[in-house]
Amino acid sequence: MASAEEAVALKQKGNKAFAEHDWPTAIDCYTKAITLNDKDPSFFCNRAQANIKLEAYGFAIADATHALDLDPNYVKAYYRRAVANTAILKTKEALKDFKTVVKKEPNNKDARLKLAECEKLVKHTAFLAAIEVGDPPSASEGLDIESIAVEDKYDGVRLGKEMTQEFIDDMISRFKSGKKLHRRYVFQIVMAVKNIVYKEATMVEMEVAPDTTLTVCGDTHGQFFDLLEIFRLNGYPSDKHAYLFNGDFVDRGSWSTEIALLLYAYKWLRPHAFFLNRGNHETDDMNRVYGFEGECKAKYSERVFKLFSESFSALPLATLIGKKYLTLHGGLFSDDKVSLDDIRKLNRHAQRQPGQQGLMMEMLWTDPQTAPGRGPSKRGVGLQFGPDVTRRFCERNGLEAVIRSHEVRMEGYEVEHGGKCITVFSAPKYCDSTENKGAFINIGSDLKLHFTQFDAVPHPDIKPMAYAQNSLMSMM
Repeated sequence: MASAEEAVALKQKGNKAFAEHDWPTAIDCYTKAITLNDKDPSFFCNRAQANIKLEAYGFAIADATHALDLDPNYVKAYYRRAVANTAILKTKEALKDFKTVVKKEPNNKDARLKLAECEKLVKHTAFLAAIEVGDPPSASEGLDIESIAVEDKYDGVRLGKEMTQEFIDDMISRFKSGKKLHRRYVFQIVMAVKNIVYKEATMVEMEVAPDTTLTVCGDTHGQFFDLLEIFRLNGYPSDKHAYLFNGDFVDRGSWSTEIALLLYAYKWLRPHAFFLNRGNHETDDMNRVYGFEGECKAKYSERVFKLFSESFSALPLATLIGKKYLTLHGGLFSDDKVSLDDIRKLNRHAQRQPGQQGLMMEMLWTDPQTAPGRGPSKRGVGLQFGPDVTRRFCERNGLEAVIRSHEVRMEGYEVEHGGKCITVFSAPKYCDSTENKGAFINIGSDLKLHFTQFDAVPHPDIKPMAYAQNSLMSMM
């Protein structure tokens, strides 16, 4: 009896942590409650919701399923499993659970709305699959940028044939005040950068020269004002200060076009001292659901989104820093035999989207785990790799460590796997709902890592996911 009471107390403690947006502590409390009493479906269902907040959708699905094994009439568990499946784009599975919720609670208006939205998603996905063309024409086909006139009333700096610092300074000022770029300049920037990154290697190999600094940033996810805070604290890109942004520039945050255009402008200005790796959110399926496609259409046009999509598929997948640090968005591989040479040989241009398996998918999607070996993905996509996997990979490839992003870390970064796996995440107070810090890493020519944490800064009153084209995603 005492154990049952203690379990309930732990659940209540978890609920308090959840209300304070401290998802890891909430999960820890619910897990301890389950250890004491694994027959209460609410413990699993509550942990599922906390896992959803940490984007551990695979774990959330498992928890909700366990709750339903204990109580097949536990409606909330169907609902949470549906939300988690929606998040990883398994809309048909989600649809079944939403239908069950409505069947069991026919007067639940919110559930009926979510069911209707999910049905739309399923139909839209089927429509896209039906009209998909194997090798569609480029969105740049027939685009005559030179013929697009910039009207006299446009109040920004003009852009010629090359990017300038003056234009970037004006761009930042415009974006801070809620203004847009002229569409001619948007086309110019995206096209120029697509051509630059297309020619780069799948794994860019760079050195940190004496008297220079390289800053590695993780996910920024459309949080434009927090990106500017990085530059304010750490210095803007310059001849002596290079930057590497390790994927997931866009989606979720509602200034994704502003971030993408600013990073691209810097890439155009400093092609050999500003580096961009692709993340799992620089992909079509994620952009359709998590806001970037909708934002491009709302602020510019569908063609702008399609051009961005083409440029994203051209981005490198990794950067090797000083022969010591492999930097990639997700993580390591399902096969110990994969080497740096395999990454070098990977023809990313033959596969625009990462798909559900293979080297590209793993580079964009995998996560570390504390247990040795490999395990199923907590996200429901990819896999997880343990400290022994990381150690063997580093030893075989002569690496000091792997630097990756892809996951919220409450302190902005985390050093794991005996120092061999480093996660950096640069979107503080992620989605305005997680009380995490952001971080970045400075690396000098001595290749020592220096971590800096920072807090979120105020931004205009526009909510995350404001441009997501389906209200289901507001639950994520």
